[in-house]
Amino acid sequence: MIQSMTGYGKAVVAYKDKKINVEVKSLNSKQLDLQTRIAPLYREKEMEIRQMVSEALIRGKVDFSVWIEKDTLVDATPINGALMENYYQQLKTIAQKTGIPEPQDWIYTLTRMPDVLTKTDVEVLDEEEWAAVREGVRQALDALVSFRRQEGAALEQKFKEKVDNIERLLADIEPLEKQRVEKIRARIVDGLMQIPEAEYDKNRLEQELIYYIEKLDISEEKQRLANHLRYFRETMAEPAGGQGKKLGFIAQEMGREINTTGSKSNQAEMQNIVVKMKDELEQIKEQVLNAL
Repeated sequence: MIQSMTGYGKAVVAYKDKKINVEVKSLNSKQLDLQTRIAPLYREKEMEIRQMVSEALIRGKVDFSVWIEKDTLVDATPINGALMENYYQQLKTIAQKTGIPEPQDWIYTLTRMPDVLTKTDVEVLDEEEWAAVREGVRQALDALVSFRRQEGAALEQKFKEKVDNIERLLADIEPLEKQRVEKIRARIVDGLMQIPEAEYDKNRLEQELIYYIEKLDISEEKQRLANHLRYFRETMAEPAGGQGKKLGFIAQEMGREINTTGSKSNQAEMQNIVVKMKDELEQIKEQVLNAL
């Protein structure tokens, strides 16, 4: 089953007063190109997060983010009341001793004293919270993989349509090829008949005709192209996924056979069919870049 490299997934996990948000996006790339934005508290787990992402997504240009939202009431900076009261007593004593007027707005003055509004607690990531984060990462990756499968199903349908079209066009060449051989033979013989004084060995002419026609024969190209079409279908049906590069290689081989067929086709009708085959193949090549 084909997966696309394009996808999006998001998960939100609640833990105590926090909402842990995980978001992951991916586009096509030749290998895994992972960019991360991780909340400072979880950065110690970056290598483990990267491992989870690489195992789930395999390939693609991936943008991964995890951030924290907190309850604003719970997250408000606490006031150090004891320190504030200490500043108040010191300022009041100094004012009495020196005669300096006391502040009219004590709250404004005291809340701007050092460390009155400074948070002193340091958050430490415990196993329970990390388990919640890991679950959020897993859910976001699962959502992205599900998105990739949906996009991959559309890709697979497109590939089947294009491969079927190439196969039909290949079948259309068959009757034209037989007519072409007879036309080549007739054209050469007619040309010789236009030269009355020309003398030639009919056996030698027949040998030369056979040699010339064999050079233009496309039986092997048709057979190889048919094999590539079958192999393309078989590869699409593989259950493991991750066959995008393989499909790209098969498409290149299909292109070689179509190009050789075109170079040997000295008949307008056959060349028109080859052009149509190239158009169908080009659409496959464009879309196969998005396949995982």
